[in-house]
Amino acid sequence: MPTLHWHKREEAVRAATRAPYRLLEALPELSYGDAASENLLIQGDNLDALKALLPYYAGRVKCAAIDPPYNTQSAFAQYDDNLEHSIWLSTMYPRLELLRDLLADDGSIWVCMDDNEAHYLKVVMDEVFGRKNFVANVVWQKKSSPQSNATWLSDSHDHVLCYANNKEIWRPNKLPRTEDQNAIYKHSDEFDGINSDGSFYGRGPWFPGDFTLSLASGQRGKQFAKTGESANIYPITTPSGREVLPAKGRAWAYTQESFARLLREHRVFFGQRGSNKPCIKRFLTEIQDRGVVPMTTWHYSEVGENRIAMQEVKQFDENSPFATPKPEALLMRIVTIGTNPGDIVLDSFLGSGTTSAVAHKMGRRWIGIELGEHAVTHCVPRLKKVVDGEQGGISEAVGWKGGGGFRFCRLGPPIFDENAHINQSIRFPVLAAHVWFSETHTPLVKAGKSPLLGVHKETAYYLLFNGILGDQSRDGGNVLTGKLLAKLPKHNGPKVIYGECTSLGEDRLRREQVAFKQIPYDVKHR
Repeated sequence: MPTLHWHKREEAVRAATRAPYRLLEALPELSYGDAASENLLIQGDNLDALKALLPYYAGRVKCAAIDPPYNTQSAFAQYDDNLEHSIWLSTMYPRLELLRDLLADDGSIWVCMDDNEAHYLKVVMDEVFGRKNFVANVVWQKKSSPQSNATWLSDSHDHVLCYANNKEIWRPNKLPRTEDQNAIYKHSDEFDGINSDGSFYGRGPWFPGDFTLSLASGQRGKQFAKTGESANIYPITTPSGREVLPAKGRAWAYTQESFARLLREHRVFFGQRGSNKPCIKRFLTEIQDRGVVPMTTWHYSEVGENRIAMQEVKQFDENSPFATPKPEALLMRIVTIGTNPGDIVLDSFLGSGTTSAVAHKMGRRWIGIELGEHAVTHCVPRLKKVVDGEQGGISEAVGWKGGGGFRFCRLGPPIFDENAHINQSIRFPVLAAHVWFSETHTPLVKAGKSPLLGVHKETAYYLLFNGILGDQSRDGGNVLTGKLLAKLPKHNGPKVIYGECTSLGEDRLRREQVAFKQIPYDVKHR
């Protein structure tokens, strides 16, 4: 597969691996609402923050929705314009890698971008996520009117690149039907219609759908694989006595047998005079709960525009520093397609906080990461108001009344120092999560009060650290002895045990099916 090359690409490719694992330190004074909430607002560099999340959230994020800098003249104003493009690519590559590792197998990522970098981003995402996992390039109309001062063409759209983590198993949710989409279902006849009081009799209103298929389209192979085209090309006699055939290059969508069944069920319409070619009755009552397959063009009237987004943000900050925030309706569309209630939504370029606000209102769990001071000055106030039940944006559409909460965290020191030694401030749950992830590449959702971290693929993993056994044995129970081994939770199979050292010989370890790993030397620090 072709790859994109740029200045210092190799450094960017290794950046995610070289980023240190850091602690996440909670700040109760900036947290809000339900103290037990799983929602996280993290202030700090998003590369380090994403790395810090891996031991806890790898493979758990259902939807990543990010709005990174578009790399215009204002995006990286401190850099030489000749280097700007390369720096932008080097910034994005390792972050996309970590976002991929955090996604669930059936998760998806959505990235907003304009024409400055969208096409280069597509090539990079093909490499990181696999070209086979590309889903769509959604075009969002972000402006409702042209710019009169535009030198060339008025910029009126953005791209939203969507990739599945595994396209073979990821399936988008359908969108709820709108009143306009339902309004076309208004036809009725003596079998199906509307009573004088407005109630339905029969199957209710319907829409006359096409009764034919194109012989040149992809429908041909699916529809005629077993029967052949000729089985769907036959004369039909209308109620008026007229004999009709499908137009040239088309065939009936149903075989003669199916057509006869549809006639008996009064599902075919030949026009008011009974002389037209047949149509199929599509009843609203039979499809209204199925939803609508999302399209790849999103109109501002459906998902909002930049102007609306500015108005939403100004409800929280009249002097907002965000030039092009995203409207809540746009994120609502993404979250609707990509998640279900209770799923985790992640935005590592949180900006004004829109993604987290929308996810919260829609009953999703969320993680938002923002580097700047506005994580405190803008995101915290906005999300506090969301918890309190503010009624802007999508609140009315989703019936939001308030509730929940979030925890505010900052990035703390690295787990390992520059000599790859474990930071002295590290406590058992932190190192346990790191060890478990290093061994299994899965998150340790919660570290218990046991040296047994868990069993993965028939191997048990133990950590002897910081007196987890709660006794006064040798070095606080951090040294693996025969006596301590007998006290460990039992596992009939291979065992990996981390500790400061062991007094057991190689033969004894082999008999006990123990692979001993010494802290700190055998603990991976990258």
